[in-house]
Amino acid sequence: MPTDTGDRFMFQPEIERMSRDDLRRLQRRRLQWTLRHAHDNVPHYRTAFAAAGVTPDDLRDLDDLRRFPFTVKDDLRANYPFGLFAVPRDQVRRLHASSGTTGKPTVVGYTGDDLDTWAALMARSLACAGARPGDLVHNALGYGLFTGGLGFHDGAQRLGCTVTPVSGGATERQVGLLHDLRADVLVATPSYAMRIAEVAEAEGRRLRDAPLRVAPLGGEPWSDSLRDALDARLGLRSVDSYGLSEIIGPGVAMECQEVRDGAHGWEDAFLFEVIDPDGGEPLPMGEPGELVITTLAKQALPMIRYRTRDITALDDAPCACGRTHLRLKRIRGRNDDMLIIRGVNLFPSQVESFLLGVDGLAPHYQLVVRRAGSLDSLTVEVEALPDVPREAYDPLARTVQKSLKAMAGVTCRAVVLRPGEVPRSDGKAVRVRDLR
Repeated sequence: MPTDTGDRFMFQPEIERMSRDDLRRLQRRRLQWTLRHAHDNVPHYRTAFAAAGVTPDDLRDLDDLRRFPFTVKDDLRANYPFGLFAVPRDQVRRLHASSGTTGKPTVVGYTGDDLDTWAALMARSLACAGARPGDLVHNALGYGLFTGGLGFHDGAQRLGCTVTPVSGGATERQVGLLHDLRADVLVATPSYAMRIAEVAEAEGRRLRDAPLRVAPLGGEPWSDSLRDALDARLGLRSVDSYGLSEIIGPGVAMECQEVRDGAHGWEDAFLFEVIDPDGGEPLPMGEPGELVITTLAKQALPMIRYRTRDITALDDAPCACGRTHLRLKRIRGRNDDMLIIRGVNLFPSQVESFLLGVDGLAPHYQLVVRRAGSLDSLTVEVEALPDVPREAYDPLARTVQKSLKAMAGVTCRAVVLRPGEVPRSDGKAVRVRDLR
């Protein structure tokens, strides 16, 4: 970015309360720089802009961005490993990468300034979530190539917190550390936070009576029902954290502790759009669709109109917390996570929200999809709570089948399993097993 101090990204509370008009002016200036930086230094963008018949000079207002082409994950794979970098590789100070389970991994890079920006965004996000300088932050997100662990780690230190870098796994040990070290903040995926709660209860440790106060959780879609259950079992207030590696990692958006009704997207660093997932046309404020993000403060890996595949809606109404940055409504799921069962669209988070409202069922489930001939079938596998007798399993399964048919129009088979039979994960939960 331009090097004058007015353009350097800063962790300043007044930026979070900037007027909408001032935010748009700042975005336009940073977007013009980003488009020029990407065009001049990344052959992929130069070619894509030419194919679309646009140049960076065509951006005069933010609405002009819709004339520029989208970027998708396959573009990162096609340019593996460093083809989308806008700086020489020797100026990159850190690399992260996806697991590559569905093909080549997506590699992302950060200059020293990028790392500084990321830490500042994470400090801001943690403060928005309710963390305060001096808090002890228990970080149960994975460290390494996954961006979650190190992203929260650097941000917590920037905020002035003490960090316990536990990472995932060894849940019994994590429970002991949470209890003994008296953590104030728990960072994890929602499903792993629930796993921690279960293990603590099985060991007779009442974490809800500990100092735990705040839990910024992310990395997977989750429902308000799961939030309510976590808050009750851990004795804290959980908030939704949103981010993705291709954009920066965590630190893209965070719910405020005061309202908890959508994550504030940091508009001085990112420009947010919502589009029709099929046609790609921009949708008006408040209408749900696919989230598209353009970075405004990235040097090593600028992203122009990146299609996240996440389904959400944007809300720019004033927030009671005083922050003016728009909010991303709770992510319903991803385009590629949505199941289509005999013509009916279904997100796993819809099923989760329903299951958590059924007495006798635990918040652990998997959706198993099979194909018999030309027809798809759905089996919902869900656990019973420990005190539910075996003779109640079949009636509970019938309740699930009948209610999902009424709620979502989906015909399914339900199987109630014994406690512990649904596979657990130390990171993101695997909610769908697609066997088609």
